[in-house]
Amino acid sequence: MRQASQTEARRKDAREKIQLGGLIAKAGLRYEKRALLLGLLIDGASRIRADERERARLLTIGEKAFAHDPD
Repeated sequence: MRQASQTEARRKDAREKIQLGGLIAKAGLRYEKRALLLGLLIDGASRIRADERERARLLTIGEKAFAHDPD
């Protein structure tokens, strides 16, 4: 039972990582260096914690991108 639960946790983790990678590709950043991507994410995380308007602005951009997604 414990092994089955660990296997399920690994599958869930792998699926989440694949989905996050898909977001990078959808944003048009597939071929950027990993260090740049991490820098963007760290900077963005800092911005949305400090500024609720920036958080709302970025959320709107993301929602529009998903709305135009054929999937």
